[in-house]
Parts: sequence; C-alpha cells; structure tokens
Amino acid sequence: MVYVIALSESELDRIDMDLRLKQFFTKTIAVDSLPRDPNPRITLLVQRSSTSRQRSPLVWLGVVRQPRGEKVAAVDSRITVELLRECPAPVFMRSLVDQLPLQSREVVTGSLGREVTILEDSESEALLVALAQEHEKLRQLLDFLGEAAAPERLDPRRPEDASWQEQYEAARLGFAIGGIPPARLAAWRRPADRNQPLLAGLIKEPYESALIEHDVRHLLGDEHVFRSLGPPYETSAVGSSFRCDIHVFEHLGRRIEMANVNASDVEARLGTDLIYYHEATQSFVLVQYKRLPHEVDARWIPVDKRLRSQLDRLERVAALSRPAGMPHEWRLGPDPCFVKLAYWPLTETIDPGPAPGMYLSVPYVRLLLNDDATLGPSGGRRLGYPQVDRYLTNTEFTALVKNGLVGTVGTTIEQLATLGTQRAEEDNMSVIIAVERATGPLRETVKERHKRNHAQGYDKALANRLRRQRRSTPPIPGQQMFPEA
Repeated sequence: MVYVIALSESELDRIDMDLRLKQFFTKTIAVDSLPRDPNPRITLLVQRSSTSRQRSPLVWLGVVRQPRGEKVAAVDSRITVELLRECPAPVFMRSLVDQLPLQSREVVTGSLGREVTILEDSESEALLVALAQEHEKLRQLLDFLGEAAAPERLDPRRPEDASWQEQYEAARLGFAIGGIPPARLAAWRRPADRNQPLLAGLIKEPYESALIEHDVRHLLGDEHVFRSLGPPYETSAVGSSFRCDIHVFEHLGRRIEMANVNASDVEARLGTDLIYYHEATQSFVLVQYKRLPHEVDARWIPVDKRLRSQLDRLERVAALSRPAGMPHEWRLGPDPCFVKLAYWPLTETIDPGPAPGMYLSVPYVRLLLNDDATLGPSGGRRLGYPQVDRYLTNTEFTALVKNGLVGTVGTTIEQLATLGTQRAEEDNMSVIIAVERATGPLRETVKERHKRNHAQGYDKALANRLRRQRRSTPPIPGQQMFPEA
C-alpha cells in the first residue's frame, strides 16, 4: 500500500529546511483511519490542490516503517516517514492520474485534496508503476525505498547480530557527533557472510553523490584519509580474516569518512571500538563497548582479567596524546579513552538510535575498581548501574566530543590508521574509524566548529547558503537539487 500525504504549498515551504536537515517527517493521524496491515508503506508527500487546475507536484518520497504509528492521544497516532528523499525529477500528480486505470483515477485524484490517504493495493500498485515510468531516477529511488522499507531485526543472542548491533551503535554515535542524519544508516540488510562488518550491509542509494562506496583496493585520491591502510588480505598466519569497508557521508559541507574493520571471525571478537577523529584539531576519542545484560535487575558485568588487560591497552592508546601547547588544544582532562557499558532489548531493530548506557573514562574505571562500591558478595569486582553513581549519558558525551573538550592532542592520520588496524588485529575488536572533515569552501576551523555547535539555527542558515550556491549552478539532468541534505 501507499500513503499519500498532501500538504499546502505554504506548509511545504515552512518545513522545507527541517525535512532537508532531518530527513524524516512526522504526521498525526486518527487511529481509526490507519491500516491494520503492519507492513511498511512507501509514502508520497505532494503539494495539496484545491482545484483541478493545480498540478500537485510530487515533492518528497519516503517510507512509513510502522504504519500503526505511535499512539499520542485517545484517538490519534503519530506516524514517521523515514528515509525521506527529494523527488529526483519533475512529477505532477494531476498529469500522472491520466495514466492510471479508470478504477484508480478517482481514488488517487481524491487523495490530492485530502491531508492523508491510504491507498488500497490495486491503486497503490497502479500508482507505483506509473511513477516508475516517469523517470529512470525515480524508478531507482522507488526500488531503493521498497528494498529498504522493512528494518532488519537483530537478535543479540546470535554472535553476529550482537556484533552488528555494537557496530551500528558506534557508527550512529559517530553520526551524532558529526551532525550527519541517522537516516543514512537506516537502509541496511544482513550481510551474506556473518563475519563481514556492518557497513558491508548498507543498501546503496541511487544517484547519491554524497555516499561513495568502495573498498581499500580502490581508494580515493591523495586526500583520502584511509589510503595508508594498504591492500586487504584474506587470511593471516593465524587464520583470521581482514575486511575493511569504507563509506563517505556528506551533509551541509561536512564529511565523515568511515572505515569498518574486522580482522577476526565473529566468535573470536571481544567487542567493538569507535575511534572518532576530528581532522581540524588532530584529536580523537576512543570508545570501547562492553555489553550489559538486557535484564533490568542484572545490568552489570564481572571484572575479569580480560577487562583489566583491555584497560591496560587503552592506557597505552591514551599515551599517543601530547600536552596542550595552544589554547584550542586545551581539554577538560587527559582522558581520550572511554568504556561504554551499553544494553539492547531483545526486540531491537537496526535503527533505534544510540543504545542506552554509561560512558566511563579509563582513569575513572580504575578508581571505581579500587573502591568498595564495586566489590561483589564473593570478593570479586562488578561494574554497572548498581555500582556506579556518576557517569556520562549519550547526550553529555556527544556534546563534549562535538565541542572538542575531550580527546587527544596532536595525533596524526597515520597514527589513527595504525591504531585502527592494531585494535582490529591484535585486540580482536571490530573497529569503526570515523574521520570528520569539512570540505570545499566550508573547511572548518576550531572557531567555526564552536560556532556551528552553539549558534541557534546555524545549520538552517548554512543549508540555505548551500542551496543558493547550488541554484546558481545549472543542475545536471537527473541529479538531486540538494543531495547534501
């Protein structure tokens, strides 16, 4: 089935920047009008027409993954249109209706004057076929949305699913720090090989210039930060496999180059790392994930020799940093490495947002392990919610990294690439390396980074600036007007 959401021209203009920045849209609908079928639905956002002379352009396309929505009142429910993408070619719904079978024309025409219409299967199929015939780029987008509509469910009781959950969490955290819409990670399918990295399962978007997919044998030019990773190898002397998937994501003039490295079979992995590097300040933070049980009354882990050994290794990573020598190099503390104790419900999907949990710096963990608060009933040590009174949340930690208040000082790209491969190969970790860069005329300074994070409406103003620049350049046929958003 297909949702048709018709908004007035003034409404579309008012929310235009929000749609471009967030890439999702919410709408409150009467519960009684929602479909009983739980299957995801392709959704069309069109300009509402009040007369037959108005052509009703198709403006946005997306997917409602939960057609029953979220109940917000006794009689209302809120649906969310995800994977929102701008229509890549001029399409006018009034003209399109003439191509539909007679029995479908009246229903689709009526939807152009109402706020929300849920088309039945016959009308939906006829409309999607007609849309696909309008333009090749539109057909590709519809195929992508259809393939990406249903989120994969991950079962943390399976080793590969647990590892992909952690890698997704690390990538999503990198996006939150860098200001990249999380919808870029929403289109995902389980990789064919259970040992492959999470990014191997991303569904490639059509004609999307902002997402570049390649492997380490076909890297970009000299400016590409992962060129020093070198060629991949299939097996090593100990039988482990090396796989590195690299994707480049751009949004509002900022770029995150992300490498997802696995160097061991899934059963041998000891966890997941995120290494987030901000190029302008030569600074990175490292987050190592430790999984808590999902049961509310058991959200703690035992402290064993392996965890203590991992803390030793993280302290050696922290030693890569040098003391601050300039004002912009000042940090709140010398602690660039953190442990995140996180948990996931058994019914988790691939795109829930950052997992609940606590961020603890390595020196803080050392203090905790020397305190009676972490003593268990048998003399061992425990670490988790019952033992830790103070910790950083997702919001607090993200804000500190975004503003450059935590992280190393003076670390190079070469050190970063070496560290990532060492963590994957020597420590048996699955590693997400995210490098934040600013591109073109918007290459970001430390001052500009601070302004971006603190000036109200900064991203909207920047989006308008980029849109004006793009409109001053003749568009390439079939290319989106504003792919950065």
